[in-house]
Amino acid sequence: MPQPRRTAIIGAGIAGLAMARELCCQGIEPVVFEKSDDLGGTWNYDPMTESDPLGLDPTREVVHSSAYLSLRTNLPRQIMGFVDYPFREDEKGDRRTFPGHEEVLRFVKEFAEEFGLRRLVRFGCEVVRVGRRGERWLWVVEWKRKRGEEVLVSEEIFEAVVVCNGHFTQPRVPTIPGIEKWPGYQIHSHNYRVPEPFRDKVVVIIGFGASAFDISRDIAKVAKEVHLASRSPEIMVMKVPNHDNIWQHKMVKYVTEESLVAFEEGSSIHADVILYCTGFKYHFPFLETNGIVTIEDNRVGPLYKHVFPPSLAPTLSFIGLTEKDLIFQMTDLQCKWVARVISGKVKLPSEKEMMASVEEYYQQMEKNGYPKHTTHHLHFKESEYCNWLASEVGLPPVEDWKERMYVESLKSIFSMKDDYKDQWEDAYWDAIIKDASLSKCTI
Repeated sequence: MPQPRRTAIIGAGIAGLAMARELCCQGIEPVVFEKSDDLGGTWNYDPMTESDPLGLDPTREVVHSSAYLSLRTNLPRQIMGFVDYPFREDEKGDRRTFPGHEEVLRFVKEFAEEFGLRRLVRFGCEVVRVGRRGERWLWVVEWKRKRGEEVLVSEEIFEAVVVCNGHFTQPRVPTIPGIEKWPGYQIHSHNYRVPEPFRDKVVVIIGFGASAFDISRDIAKVAKEVHLASRSPEIMVMKVPNHDNIWQHKMVKYVTEESLVAFEEGSSIHADVILYCTGFKYHFPFLETNGIVTIEDNRVGPLYKHVFPPSLAPTLSFIGLTEKDLIFQMTDLQCKWVARVISGKVKLPSEKEMMASVEEYYQQMEKNGYPKHTTHHLHFKESEYCNWLASEVGLPPVEDWKERMYVESLKSIFSMKDDYKDQWEDAYWDAIIKDASLSKCTI
């Protein structure tokens, strides 16, 4: 087949904009479809929440962003930028090492402005169907746009489609024994914005990630009690140090119609709210591939290197599915690779070889005891994956200091220290970065 040229990008967040820039660098001017009226994706804070606080009702009006008002980055700004476009410090902006979501959105918009990407975006255009045109290597993209009370529907033909719609919108909610009769209020973190609605409540938060950490501290300012519950084997049952109203527990064992919440270690409480910080599902309701690409227990597949479906490559690709990584850098490297593949400058292995690679990865996951729903977690091999992507596009390996800073950030997140973001040792890391830069110059 000829190399695809006319390319559609779905989403104008971090991934979509990075993809647009890289395609332009390869002489391909894409069309970017964006449902909202602005850039930024999940970093575009929206105070609105959904009618269904659990986000399970398929008829609800979906709110894309899951950002809450107090959200700050989990990684230092030094490792939040792209490979060749750093997350700079702005005299007029949020200069903290772990800045708030407003500063990330500023970064996104400056990136788009510097590379003239806004002109490529069709705002207010929701993609409702992406399907193949017969047996040919072409894709039909159908999209709708509201104009007053009228809804206009159009479709166009593209030779390639890059899916960049993010994966922090469709909540994952675990099943808890007895929950159908539990009378309290349930909400997923996707619909959490501010703590005030939880004033004087007893709140159970399920989860052990960064959002559970952040939201528990946010809510504790106004709530009567906050109880964190997790499946993590590392969890210690205790009252959280320096907090009079936060406790940690093992996972919720069951709940009852008397508002009781029982934990696996044997304790129980009567609670008003269960708040799920339990992650998100990959969700592509518009995509039609006749079963070639499926989502099973949050595994999108088969995908070669988390990006290309072997039998549809290079005309279909996904950006930003990986988790537990240096997300901006990872996304940027994936975009550089995909753009060069689409332009024909980098060749993919054969379909058979790509499928063999996918199967090998699945087998290795099973051997190591990783469950299917963690398929796109990099399992502490983010540096290896980044370096593979870099080598594919002729770039040097990721700097060692970035990997070290990333690992230290993860340790800080799970240290349960409330002030780690404001106690970050900037001088120590500035010295390491300076030494690395001097060594690079000497070489």
